[in-house]
Amino acid sequence: MDYLIFKLFHIIGFILIGGGLVSVFIADLRSRQTADIRIIAEACRYVAIFYDGVIVPGAVIVLISGPVMIFKAGFGFFQMPWLTGMWILFAFEFVEGNTITRIHFRRLIKRSRAALSRGGITAELRNEMERKLPTFTHYLDIPLFSLIVCLGALRPSTWGLFAAGLALSLAVAGTLAIGLPRIYNWPVDEDAA
Repeated sequence: MDYLIFKLFHIIGFILIGGGLVSVFIADLRSRQTADIRIIAEACRYVAIFYDGVIVPGAVIVLISGPVMIFKAGFGFFQMPWLTGMWILFAFEFVEGNTITRIHFRRLIKRSRAALSRGGITAELRNEMERKLPTFTHYLDIPLFSLIVCLGALRPSTWGLFAAGLALSLAVAGTLAIGLPRIYNWPVDEDAA
């Protein structure tokens, strides 16, 4: 019975993470689609709300329930490729999300508020939004999350799915990181800069 309770919490944690990641993606995309600094600042605020209020709690639930489920099921932490792959990806996403992504979104909030007080998009805000590494890691979140879910659902006994999924995730994130900033390119308001 205890195992089922922790499994329920694990599923709830993953639902929170997935819903939060999609919400962050949409808010970020919305901030790129307009030159209205009020909408940009609001979208940046929503990114922080979804990240801190939905994704992080979901990750904490998964971080607690996952090891308990592994212990109760008698699985070894690193004896099965699907489980090891999930741990590797979760650990990477947890560290990356709380370093690169968090720093980037905090800067976006700060710079969007400053731009809002100036009345338009500033060079500082544009520069932060165009940073390559945070943009790539941001767009990598949903593909890697999808791979984690696939590994847990399919439970492959070899590393093939992990390798193929990782390659696909990197390709999708690279395409988004290159393509979306080119599609949605803000004009800089020279008066506000």
